[in-house]
Amino acid sequence: QVQLVESGGGLVQAGGSLGLSCAASGSILSSNVMGWYRQAPGKQREFVATITSGGTTTYADSVKGRFSISRDDAKNTVYLQMNSLKPEDTAVYYCRHIQQGYNYWGQGTQVTVSS
Repeated sequence: QVQLVESGGGLVQAGGSLGLSCAASGSILSSNVMGWYRQAPGKQREFVATITSGGTTTYADSVKGRFSISRDDAKNTVYLQMNSLKPEDTAVYYCRHIQQGYNYWGQGTQVTVSS
């Protein structure tokens, strides 16, 4: 089992920046993928970014050039730096951890971008 705890959400004005963190604990394997997804009110959860244990990153087109995902394996933590935020980035952001075909989700953290 893997437990995920997100932090860092909040309220920010359009054009501002926020950083999210997700700390993993439990039975973590060296080979895994960690990522961020988000769900806006009335919409389905959508992919934001992922990073493999090898450091390969993937981003949704909507956040490319504005968001940056990184990880610190010594701390079992994944980060999401969000710059140039837009009102449409408002959502609950969820951390995801995948290893050996198993999926784990955090509880989510609210990000609200005001116009």
